[in-house]
Amino acid sequence: MTATSPTRAPEGVRKDFPADLSASIAVFLIAMPLSLGIALATGAPLQAGLVAAAVGGIVAGRLGGAPLQVSGPAAGLTVVTAELIQRYGWRTTCAITVLAGVCQLGLAALRTARSALMVSPAIVHGMLAGIGVTIALAQLHIVLGGTPQSSAVANVLGLPAQLADLHPVALGVSALTLVVLLGWPRLPGRAGRALRKLPAPLAAVAAATAFAALAGLSLPRVDLPSWRSHALPEMPEGPVLGLIAAVLTITLVGSVESLLSAVATDKLIASERGTDNRPPRADLNRELRGQGAANIVSGALGGLPITGVAVRSVANVKSGAASRKSSMMHGFWVLLAAFLLVPLLDLIPLATLAALVMAVGVQMVSITHLRSVTRHREALVYGTTIVAVVLGGVLEGVAVGIAVAVALALHRLARTRITLERTADGVHRVRARGQLTFLAVPRLSRVLNQVPHDAHAVVELDGSFMDHAAYETIQDWQQSHLAHGGTLEVTGRSGQAARINGADPATADRTGSPHGADGADGAERVGGGHGAERGHDTRHGEGGHQADRSRRGQHRGTHQCCRPWTPWQNHCDHRATSTRTATSTAATTAAAAAAATDGENGSGDGGSPDVSPAPRRRGAGQLASGISAFQRDTAPHVRDELARLAREGQQPSQLFITCADSRLVTSMITASGPGDLFTVRNVGNLVPLPGAESTDDSVAAAIEYAVDVLKVDSITVCGHSGCGAMQALLSSAPGVAMTPLRRWLRHGLPSLERMGSRHHAWARISGRLPADAVEQLCLTNVVQQLEHLRAHESVARRLADGTLELHGMYFHVGEAQAYLLSEGEDFFDCRVFDTVGQHA
Repeated sequence: MTATSPTRAPEGVRKDFPADLSASIAVFLIAMPLSLGIALATGAPLQAGLVAAAVGGIVAGRLGGAPLQVSGPAAGLTVVTAELIQRYGWRTTCAITVLAGVCQLGLAALRTARSALMVSPAIVHGMLAGIGVTIALAQLHIVLGGTPQSSAVANVLGLPAQLADLHPVALGVSALTLVVLLGWPRLPGRAGRALRKLPAPLAAVAAATAFAALAGLSLPRVDLPSWRSHALPEMPEGPVLGLIAAVLTITLVGSVESLLSAVATDKLIASERGTDNRPPRADLNRELRGQGAANIVSGALGGLPITGVAVRSVANVKSGAASRKSSMMHGFWVLLAAFLLVPLLDLIPLATLAALVMAVGVQMVSITHLRSVTRHREALVYGTTIVAVVLGGVLEGVAVGIAVAVALALHRLARTRITLERTADGVHRVRARGQLTFLAVPRLSRVLNQVPHDAHAVVELDGSFMDHAAYETIQDWQQSHLAHGGTLEVTGRSGQAARINGADPATADRTGSPHGADGADGAERVGGGHGAERGHDTRHGEGGHQADRSRRGQHRGTHQCCRPWTPWQNHCDHRATSTRTATSTAATTAAAAAAATDGENGSGDGGSPDVSPAPRRRGAGQLASGISAFQRDTAPHVRDELARLAREGQQPSQLFITCADSRLVTSMITASGPGDLFTVRNVGNLVPLPGAESTDDSVAAAIEYAVDVLKVDSITVCGHSGCGAMQALLSSAPGVAMTPLRRWLRHGLPSLERMGSRHHAWARISGRLPADAVEQLCLTNVVQQLEHLRAHESVARRLADGTLELHGMYFHVGEAQAYLLSEGEDFFDCRVFDTVGQHA
């Protein structure tokens, strides 16, 4: 959903003007030296940097979608622009900039701004780091008093000769620039605080320029030619494919850098300011449109390509800017300086600008980004992209980074660890960790064939996916192993029962594991033809096993497709009449087989079994049937544990707040048991704010009891897909009579408001956007209810002490997939729900 910001009153605009004025001056003082330095680094006319800075401030500032973002020439496009100038010349490069702006307008019209951010952060940060390395290597030659070469490799190879031929004057001025640049933010005392109001880049350039002028040093300086000789674009000349690649490169790099900067600016604003004085959140499609228009104007006027610049945007926010007027005024100041301050600008040594840009290039290799990609196991993608950008160029480096990222993802998908272990009691345990695809079949078959034919085997499958090839391999081996007199158990994660024999893979996958789940007696035990007695459970060949299961299923009154957590067969109600008829026929056949087996074993009475399906029970009969199944099948297994809990009292580790929806079985989706969860369920998994109108004290009482009395370690708010409460909120109309349900749902209105607000990060599932407005509201509601939890006094106290954690969870019913809310926001400025496997 897109929210519109209210129109600012004239009084508010006048009130914001002083803040915008002071911020524009601060940004202008940073932009001037950086724009000249970037123009110098690209080999473009120095006026091109000033043109781009002025156009970026005025045009992009007025038309862009990020009010406080400042645009202009940026270091991220330095390498690309330098290559284009060397290959096609400056005037053709200006035409390429115009065409790139047209492409950005097209992307904005197609509303693809957020899609442009779908590139892996490791690739983006690797690209920027590679550009930074290339810039630093080139500018190092100017710092040492020489001339940069045409490529990063040539610059590295030329360093020994450059070091042997140092120019002390240039090196001294550059060193002074770097010392002031790095030391200025660290000036101590009250005087230091006053001096730090002057931006460090301007202070460094001013100090080095004054030193060079007062000392009478002879070294190359800025030489701004007359504006009358300023070069304008010409019709592109060169190979068509090369020109297309150049346009696409400028478009890709400029768009990604601008959009990332806009998102980063939004995050900075959210962390620095309260909701009452924040500008609207960035409209990324509008921002892309503004960047395209600015590039068209800049290229047409002979300026450098334009992107959003993070350094200037941060300065704009921290200087107190309140609206887009600060960016626009900074552009006017640059324009005035370009005409009025030429004599002062001509005093700046080129070595000073080179040192300034070299420092910017070094800062682009961010330690924070390196730690982030290392934590997410993407250091290989990051490092490969850096090397490829340095050696081959930006477009080639990004392509290599994407290829490595795809290969790494495929490797992780296909990587499976299969081991065989023989325990002390003679059991052969086969463990398969990871996804079982056809790529793992050779290893799986080799390990399975190492199990002796007459041994008891346990096959543990720990993965979320099994393809048909792997399924058939396990099924064929299972049949062979049983035929030779062996026995086996097939289990899933944590010893969960699993069924391979006679189960269709597609059907099994729908049960919640790649191989399905079996009965309540634990892991499936399949006996060989010779018979193997284990406790009370005896198997007489595969047929006997199936017959025994049929007897148990019929005895329990459950359909074969049911599982222990659905003894009432509710999930079979959706089947058509024809399907139920077929099911009844199958049940009849199974019952007849069971009766025949009993007769052969001497346990039957020889009579014809009654195979007519029993009518569905309702009401008390249904409840009594479920209780009876519990007492017979489950109570013997949990009686000791429940007795212990009765003696010691409950000590749950977690308060679990979720919806009353009957499809959410908390113990099933959390693999928890008695005494683990203190559960609160209501319509919409809502947490009323303390003191809210029509508040419900039952939820607050449960929270207080769990936090202060039970001393739980964490609280989880769990939403789910297809929530009826969220649907009701979306479809609610004003003026409808209040009912108890409608009064209760008023506690969900803050979630609805949050979803439509630009002042809050929106929520999504990792790897995809929300399917519809209902899912978007379900996700947003989890985030909002966590905020409500923090408003409860007992929760706030424990959070401040660091003894309580809050978690958000989303369960997609149709996919049987749980998602956990990750910490913080991603680089899309979104709150992301990750799959539990990724989180763990």
